[in-house]
Amino acid sequence: MLAISPMLSSAAQDALSLKRVWETIDINSCPHDYNFHMHTVASDGKLTPLELLQQALDIGLKGFAITDHHSVDGYRKVQTHLNKLEQNGQTNQLTLWTGTEITSCLLKVEIHILGYAFNPKHPALQTYLQSCSPSGEDAEAHKVIDSIHQAGGLAVLAHPHRYRRSAQELIPVAAQLGIDGVETYYAYGNPNPWQPTMKKTEEVQKLASQYNLYTTCGTDTHGSSLLQRV
Repeated sequence: MLAISPMLSSAAQDALSLKRVWETIDINSCPHDYNFHMHTVASDGKLTPLELLQQALDIGLKGFAITDHHSVDGYRKVQTHLNKLEQNGQTNQLTLWTGTEITSCLLKVEIHILGYAFNPKHPALQTYLQSCSPSGEDAEAHKVIDSIHQAGGLAVLAHPHRYRRSAQELIPVAAQLGIDGVETYYAYGNPNPWQPTMKKTEEVQKLASQYNLYTTCGTDTHGSSLLQRV
């Protein structure tokens, strides 16, 4: 039976609690305890929001965020469903945070920035939640990071080893712009079972430590299982 914790809407925008969780993240956290990168049919995923939620509960996740590209529609549907369950007196320890993935530009290459624990109704983010990539100045990394912060959220550089510039080049500049964290534990390719790519993970860990950034994890699920990328 689906269930939720009380005050979920407030929890979804609680950046402080999310920071506390991120302080505990390690190589074993994803995909069975926490997952901060997943997609639904609201962008380019195969799972409906409620299918995703049911899998999160079946897996026994402690916390998660739906990070559809330029959208919070999937999050809203899950949140609405959870609110209805709460009204029926059902409780659970699973925590949902708001999330989205925004196409951006840093050092003249395309990157993706994940936003978390923000107010999805804040005016600063509306440009980025229209189901399409931003353009011009709106796409610049400094503007995306600042907009997420204005909405009370946290900004994370997604999969830093998947771009046309190296993680060693991108992470220091992103840190200067105020990014809060980097997606450190990430499976490049599609290994089965899911597991972080060790060499690249270690490189990002060192950079995150050097620049005092949070380290996050996520499967980047686009397929039918939260335990795989595709």
